Amino acid sequence: MRDYYRVYANIDLDAIYENVVNAKKLTKPGTKLMAIIKADAYGHGAVEVARTLDDVADAYGVAILEEGIELRQAGIDKPVLILGYTPKALYPAMIKHDIATAVFTWEMAQEISQTAEALGRTARIHIKLDTGMSRIGFKQDDESFETICRIAKLPNISIDGCFTHFARMDETDKTWALKQFERYQNFVKRLEEAGVTFPVKHVSNSAGIIEMPQVNLDMVRDGIAVYGMYPSEEVDKSKILLRPAMELKAYVSYVKTLEPGVQISYGGTFTTTRETRVATVPVGYADGYPRALSGKGHVLIHGQYAPILGRVCMDQFMVDVTDIPDVTQGDDVTLVGRDGDGYISIEEVANMAYSFNYEFVCDVGKRVPRVYYRHGQKIETKDYYPEFDI
Repeated sequence: MRDYYRVYANIDLDAIYENVVNAKKLTKPGTKLMAIIKADAYGHGAVEVARTLDDVADAYGVAILEEGIELRQAGIDKPVLILGYTPKALYPAMIKHDIATAVFTWEMAQEISQTAEALGRTARIHIKLDTGMSRIGFKQDDESFETICRIAKLPNISIDGCFTHFARMDETDKTWALKQFERYQNFVKRLEEAGVTFPVKHVSNSAGIIEMPQVNLDMVRDGIAVYGMYPSEEVDKSKILLRPAMELKAYVSYVKTLEPGVQISYGGTFTTTRETRVATVPVGYADGYPRALSGKGHVLIHGQYAPILGRVCMDQFMVDVTDIPDVTQGDDVTLVGRDGDGYISIEEVANMAYSFNYEFVCDVGKRVPRVYYRHGQKIETKDYYPEFDI
């Protein structure tokens, strides 16, 4: 494994495992858990996370077929559900890899049925209901009712479940979430009374798992909480212990002393007012470190906070280390995580960048290798670029 990275993300697999165990403790016995590992497990590495959760997760949720096939090619054979749209051209591959998809139109179901029939296979689907997100899904009207009843009669299709997605579950006021749940329950009951059965009903996301056990049904979908982050600041954090799984680290690439009156970075937005020691960090917005942190973010060096000077560049940025003794090339830099008594959370960085925790971890780019730890020991490194001789 390489140990000379300019920037890297440490991923604590024990934290991921414990976060899911703690989520399961909030559900009733027998409740299944789908771990959401779309977007490369929110930037943490989908295959590595899926393997870590093998004995606690019952299924995996992804956003696109390619994410599901990645799991299958890694030998992961648990149920996989594509939560969003799957183009018609991908139906054969989806069926061959035994990956389920959300269905929310008659045309989708009909095409999937015909494709499965031609392949001599059975396709797996979950009916998606739109109860208040206004994104994808069947409305709860007579037309949708009749369509779903027709879908249930199509050959070579297995309806494995029915789900919806909460739009405002992470808010203190649960009025809208309860309204969505009521719509879902009433419509599913109507369908079941008409003979349409759903082996697995699922609506609950991370916020629902934490705060509303009454909506946890047959299965819950654990997303952001898997990675040790709370869905929002409004969620009651006392109900579950979550441990962030990602740290973002780098090294100092250069240190110089500037006299007063010197401009720093693009646009000259910062000018020194005293003799200033400036350290360059070889990380930028191309790595997913937000440009919006220009002139207001900070990092940790030697356990002390070093403020960002001027604009964050594509591949580098500068920090003030005047008041941090003995900073030199090669010193550790903590962008997110702990260094001594200092700590920078994902939420802190994201908030300063006018973003939020979900977006920040998903934006950590492919130039940033993931270094995996279990029981405090480095076990694996995931590189998005090939190894080479040095």
